[in-house]
Amino acid sequence: MVIPVHDVNAVRRTPYVTYALIAANVLVFLATPGIAGSVAGGSDLAQLCHLRAFTDHYAAVPRELIHHQLPRLVPTGEVGVGPHGPGCVVGPPRYDKSPPLSVFTAMFLHGSWLHLLGNMLFLLIFGNNVEDRMGHIRYFLFYVVCGYAAGYGFALLNDASGDPLIGASGAIAGVLGAYLVLYPTARIWVLVPFLVFLPLRLPAWLVLGFWFALQAVYSSGHGVSGAGTVAYAAHVAGFVAGMVLAWPLKAGTPPPPQPGRLLFGRRARSRQVWSREVW
Repeated sequence: MVIPVHDVNAVRRTPYVTYALIAANVLVFLATPGIAGSVAGGSDLAQLCHLRAFTDHYAAVPRELIHHQLPRLVPTGEVGVGPHGPGCVVGPPRYDKSPPLSVFTAMFLHGSWLHLLGNMLFLLIFGNNVEDRMGHIRYFLFYVVCGYAAGYGFALLNDASGDPLIGASGAIAGVLGAYLVLYPTARIWVLVPFLVFLPLRLPAWLVLGFWFALQAVYSSGHGVSGAGTVAYAAHVAGFVAGMVLAWPLKAGTPPPPQPGRLLFGRRARSRQVWSREVW
């Protein structure tokens, strides 16, 4: 697995939407009830019950999305004592949940700092160029549509599941798919773990193509035990949606600037040619 850290692909306008999405994800994470204790590793039962109730309310659940089967009993966020000891209390829902809307709210929920920071790193590196090509409003709509494609794509393949689906990775996978279509030759600086982390500059088609191949393999259950707790199928669905939606823009997309070669530790200058066409 490679870790992208930077792309050699300048933008012509400030990616306000990308920055706003990152800020929104961080703020929602910090405001999630019970998340502070779980991050610090010292969660007590009350914090875990609050977190479980919050997640159940705002996460996307495949069974609810496909069959509209809302549970009769849900976590209330309270702690009680049962025959087997203390636990989280369940009871009738105290809220009205819209399964389609839950796909949107789930895009801003994350279960850990690692989950959040990994997603935001990919969004920061690849989102700015896609936003630059699409424009702010169209990019936001594109992001949301990819998130819905990922959520419902995963739900269709797991329609009997009652496990909550959270995270921005489905929508961000759509951003990666669009980047692959629009800028396949752009150079990406990555860290490759090989005894130590080796910095390499690789073409986007190789980095993102390899990432997608891994998601496809993992979504089939190969390479990981039971596909783990990661919704790899959502990544695949979001990535494909992003490629399809970005394809009409491919012909008019300016090529990324060609980076200069490294000569004795110094970068040779290269001429950058920009197109004025903006969608």
